[in-house]
Amino acid sequence: MKIRIASLGLALVLLVGGALQPALAQQAQVPQDRPQMLLSFAPLVKRTAPAVVNVYAKTIQREQQAGPFDDPFFRQFFGDGLAGPPRERVANSLGSGVIVAAKGIIVTNNHVIKGATDIRVALADKREFPAKLVLADERTDLAVLRIDVGEEQLPVLPLANSDNLEVGDLVLAIGNPFGVGQTVTSGIISALARTDVGASDYQSFIQTDAAINPGNSGGALVNMKGELIGINSMIFSKTGGSVGLGFSIPANLVATVVQSAETGQKKIVRPWLGGEFQNVSQDIADSLGLARPEGVLIISLNDASPLAKAGLKRGDVIMAMDGKSIENAQELNYLLGISHIGDAKLIEYRRGSQSQQVSITLMAAPETVSRQELTISGNTPLAGLVVANLSPAVADELGIATEAKGVVVTDVKAGPARQFLAKGDILRDVNGVSIDQVDTLRKVLQQNPRGWLIGFERGGQKVYLRLG
Repeated sequence: MKIRIASLGLALVLLVGGALQPALAQQAQVPQDRPQMLLSFAPLVKRTAPAVVNVYAKTIQREQQAGPFDDPFFRQFFGDGLAGPPRERVANSLGSGVIVAAKGIIVTNNHVIKGATDIRVALADKREFPAKLVLADERTDLAVLRIDVGEEQLPVLPLANSDNLEVGDLVLAIGNPFGVGQTVTSGIISALARTDVGASDYQSFIQTDAAINPGNSGGALVNMKGELIGINSMIFSKTGGSVGLGFSIPANLVATVVQSAETGQKKIVRPWLGGEFQNVSQDIADSLGLARPEGVLIISLNDASPLAKAGLKRGDVIMAMDGKSIENAQELNYLLGISHIGDAKLIEYRRGSQSQQVSITLMAAPETVSRQELTISGNTPLAGLVVANLSPAVADELGIATEAKGVVVTDVKAGPARQFLAKGDILRDVNGVSIDQVDTLRKVLQQNPRGWLIGFERGGQKVYLRLG
């Protein structure tokens, strides 16, 4: 019976295919005139490529040389103090950038210029200029540079509204892959709002099959109107070459970073909702009576949260913002990333079986306690840490739970602490003393004990270290 059904299916396919052949033959035609034979992306490339630049970044890397006591046993007590003298090494990185303002404002990826001591930009006409870093934003993996071109007006790429993109749209990727020189590749938009694929905190990447390779980072993804729709940022590859999985940061997110840079901000302060959120799974959707998994479940809210002030509470599901449906927490985070403090937003949410709406005003995370930032030095295993009192503002900057309290590591400089503590770790207790604020930690450090018992929290897990 199965064989007969399969044979019948094949016969139907052949029959339909045979019936379609005359129609296809009528539609497919040899180009009839010269313009049809000369269809090309060349006019678009000529208009857009001059606004794409090469970015060269030089960094000085310090490498610790082995010393006579370069052994883990000694290093846990003395840190790098007994190691050999550090050796400096010059490292060069190559990427791409896009001119977005005629006066010399350029956007690239933050990872292209991170830690650079010298940045140079080469225009499409091969002229080179020293570049000044105007704004670096790790959370979006974007950076804004400026070059001094006097009164000259440089070619620019206008920014498109990336919310209007659709899967299947034709695109061009322009950059400097492998340092071979400016290169243009073509493809389509393969997917939108891709998450969990890169370093950005605001994950809503444009996926494209236009060939993107190392060196393309910071380059342009443009549409058929010659507008910038994204900054090429990363690829998925096992070999280091393009396999048709490239990801770009949407132009709407780029626009917020550029706007902040042009207003003179050194650090971007973004809207804060003051809560912990969870994607709605099928089980959660079933329990809430939703037709399918969608929206964002509120796990907790800070009392100062604009959502809490508007009456939302734990267990509510945020379904949309300003009429735009929200599928997951990353999408909610992205919508915040392209918004501004002071914006009024209409929130649609579900409580039980009831759908409700409420208006909120976006705000910055409040600094409820003084930071009292402290850089620890001296003969202590905590030397090298930069710590501060936790507040919603500090927690938001570090990307940790908004309800967290205590003392947090905001940076780790050279010193023994670098071996076991990292940015974002929360110090809970030292030698049996609960660390509730920086002043308490300072008093413990002044005691200069012979041994150390350090408790800290990382990713919700508490860890204890006994040293000495």
